[in-house]
Amino acid sequence: MLKKRDLHDVPVLFDLMIHPEVFPYVRQKASNSDEFYFLTKQTLEAEERGELISRTILDEWGQPIGTINLFDIQDNKGFLATWIGQPYFGKGYNQPAKEAFFQELFFMLDIEGIFMKIRRSNIRSLKAALKMPYVSKANEQYPEVYEWINKEQDVYDLYMISKEQYLFHYYGGQQEEEMLEA
Repeated sequence: MLKKRDLHDVPVLFDLMIHPEVFPYVRQKASNSDEFYFLTKQTLEAEERGELISRTILDEWGQPIGTINLFDIQDNKGFLATWIGQPYFGKGYNQPAKEAFFQELFFMLDIEGIFMKIRRSNIRSLKAALKMPYVSKANEQYPEVYEWINKEQDVYDLYMISKEQYLFHYYGGQQEEEMLEA
């Protein structure tokens, strides 16, 4: 479902990224394939320095269909950015990709919090975020972050997944499954 970013995936990911329903919501935009190679190489180097975490989302046949990233990591918190190619919209890839990524972040990589900056007009992202029971609106909890993401225009709401919220949900869900099996 997820793998570390790889330069071999650039051609497929670039073709998916430039679709008009995807491109406006991609953080690392590139206007041509060469530029996307360069951005991907920079991403790999930034991950080595601990500035971000980036994975390629794969379909059930191991083909790249999008990316999931944690950008601007500071104090063990960062910003989530996900995009999936338009042919894969509504096919159930978003939630499992996020679950796999969150498990890696919280269980293996010592991340304490995941911020999500969601444009109020981006209904698709808002609906996806609100499907997760461990997400909370964080405009008031993190006013300095909220102000930072809206420094140019007040168009974003801030959401957060804390490690505690996620673990409570994760282990609570496992206990429910065990009780159902008993």
